[in-house]
Amino acid sequence: MIESVSVLGAGLAGCEAAWRLANEGMGVRLYEMKPEKYTPAHKYSGFAELVCSNSLKASRIESAAGLLKHEMEMLGSLTVPCAKENSVDAGGALAVDREGFSDSVTEKIKNHPLIEIIGGEVTEIPEGIVIIATGPLTSGALAEEIRRLCGDGLSFYDAAAPIVSADSINMEKAFFASRYDRGDADYVNCPMDKDEYLAFHREITAAERVQLKDFETHPFSVYEGCMPIEVLASRGVDTMRFGPMKPVGITDKRTGRRPYAVVQLRRENREGTMFNLVGFQTNLKFGEQKRVFSMIPGLENAEFVRYGVMHRNTFINSPCLLNADFSMRENPNIYFAGQITGVEGYMESAASGIIAGIAAARKIKGLEPMKLPPEAMTGALSAYISDPYNSGKFQPMGANMGILPDIGVRIRDKKEKYGVYAQRAVEALRHEMERISHEDNC
Repeated sequence: MIESVSVLGAGLAGCEAAWRLANEGMGVRLYEMKPEKYTPAHKYSGFAELVCSNSLKASRIESAAGLLKHEMEMLGSLTVPCAKENSVDAGGALAVDREGFSDSVTEKIKNHPLIEIIGGEVTEIPEGIVIIATGPLTSGALAEEIRRLCGDGLSFYDAAAPIVSADSINMEKAFFASRYDRGDADYVNCPMDKDEYLAFHREITAAERVQLKDFETHPFSVYEGCMPIEVLASRGVDTMRFGPMKPVGITDKRTGRRPYAVVQLRRENREGTMFNLVGFQTNLKFGEQKRVFSMIPGLENAEFVRYGVMHRNTFINSPCLLNADFSMRENPNIYFAGQITGVEGYMESAASGIIAGIAAARKIKGLEPMKLPPEAMTGALSAYISDPYNSGKFQPMGANMGILPDIGVRIRDKKEKYGVYAQRAVEALRHEMERISHEDNC
């Protein structure tokens, strides 16, 4: 009899991990503190509760969200079929009836003969193989246990600047340079004249902001370096020009003079397919970010692969701590899954639970690890959260085409281009699944 694996948390990630382990013949102890205790964000007693939007994003495979869900189904997902069974009309998106979706997942988990549900709050990490999937609002005692386990690699706020795809930046207006020409000119610079800056200042100070929930304190109250750009702008018309938009040491390649203000973009990943807006952590609504930040010269047609966010979000510095299969480097019997790992989004969290469940099951069975290909969205997310290159500036990341390796050819039509990415991803994942299936049966 194989000793049970402990899974902490019955959110989307925990349920996927438990489901996969149980379907691999493992006994599972699934710990969930609801309904005995709720976080400030949770209200429903069922598992896999959706606390914000009821949308699981786009369905079409030519989108990052659709490709991710397709791969999850290939890997035996629990939540994607449950979502489809409880879908509501939402155009091209997969949106669900929240309670129906939760009830469907809960029923399947509770009726699985190899899954034991253990109620109540977990305050200590159990012995043996454990998957920690307790989410961004991990309760106090367990959060302290995780802090002890991870050292300084535990963060309590998600304070991130927007990220745009490199190929959507208009390099006829922007240019590469470093201040005073120091270094290797790694920054993309978007220069502004006075009129452009004043118009930008006017719109950013008037833009609509996200209303933080009662349990969220303002992240920027913790330290000045985490100040939202719109709050900085509200302190005076020139505050941004003396902060992240300072033009000193920069020469506008078009005019040969120093610009009035400049927005700098820094490489986000090793491949240089994504760039973030330096110093632009923000609490503006996503639509407002698109509208206002598209006023920046060079970003008028920018594709935002991630919008800026500032909210309460407990997550670990995964690139310092985790392997690509979500196991800890220093404690290989402990896995993490879900938003606490720095994947952002419902389906991204669920996908990480599948990956952790597969990895733990194969470890117990003494099988070779599955190697998710980087061309697949699941593989790219796993690689992103485990790449030491990202450790010094790690912020949560959701599925987007920018984290996939470049296809090496220029295709102007976006749908066609992403279709090629999707086809490559599915073929690569199928090949890996066939490989391990063949080896497992030998």
